[in-house]
Amino acid sequence: MNQITTRKLKKIFKVEKKGSWFINRVKWLFFPKYIDIEAVLWIDLEIEAWEKIAFLWPNWAWKSTTIKMLTWILSRTSWDIDILGFDPQKDRNKLVYHIWAVFWQTSRLWYHLTAKDTFLLFSKIFDVKYDDYQKRLDYLVEEFSIKEFLNTPVRKLSLWQRMRCEIVASLIHKPKIIFLDEPTIWLDILAKQKLRDIVNKINKEENTTIFLTSHDLWDVEEICDRVIIINYWKVIYDWNIKELKKNHIKTKNIKIKFEKNYEKIDFWDDITILKSNWNYYELQIKNEKNTIWSFLETVSKKYPFEDITITEPSMEDIIKTFY
Repeated sequence: MNQITTRKLKKIFKVEKKGSWFINRVKWLFFPKYIDIEAVLWIDLEIEAWEKIAFLWPNWAWKSTTIKMLTWILSRTSWDIDILGFDPQKDRNKLVYHIWAVFWQTSRLWYHLTAKDTFLLFSKIFDVKYDDYQKRLDYLVEEFSIKEFLNTPVRKLSLWQRMRCEIVASLIHKPKIIFLDEPTIWLDILAKQKLRDIVNKINKEENTTIFLTSHDLWDVEEICDRVIIINYWKVIYDWNIKELKKNHIKTKNIKIKFEKNYEKIDFWDDITILKSNWNYYELQIKNEKNTIWSFLETVSKKYPFEDITITEPSMEDIIKTFY
């Protein structure tokens, strides 16, 4: 069953055109002219219950705009959107009980209230019973380690503290779908990993659908099972991460430390030396099983080595190949 379905989703912004000369500017003050900025065009999505989706576009693209249309923070120019059987335009008052969106650039917390008071307020808004709310809050406070600043006014929280609280707020009412727009952008390494663990746990235990946008490719790899890549308003890839890496990793990197410094090592012609320093080399080789094993066998016989590591390109490098 699809929880998110869009058909030819479209958003066009009208922007006032500015005059270049004084007379034109005075004229356009009374008779303004507008140009159309095409933000989102003809996006078709089908996302089933419990999926963990990475929604990826170039840096300049309109990921947040798409999420805002799906949650009806922004109106759509056209066409069909179905979220959990609701039309966001007509049924937003019903839909909000089942979803939540976290935007790194926009806070949902109340500026002058403490984080705890904000969580209580949200529990009232979403009709969460007090006992259920308290149990849920205790669990989330422990998992996200926010107890020490739970009673601090939101305006006094650092950015990484606020982001933790934003995530906690999103989970208070156990939404069926969570939209996460760059959720780890200001978190430290430990907080990022904790967030990833919690999101995966919530997805598994509470069957929550995850819709993620992120420039941190570790988020994508560790959270999501499916990747949707958009370019020029079209879906250019929609499959799982395993197949993405299998079909689009053309090379692998080999880090090798030899037992001693050899004056000359006869590497194969199709191997690229990325870095060398005395007895240490970083190499790039074609991602073919027979090629890699043959290379290792040949090198080890002629030039004994102490240590070797084989790594894949990052998800970011893979996705760049689409652009």
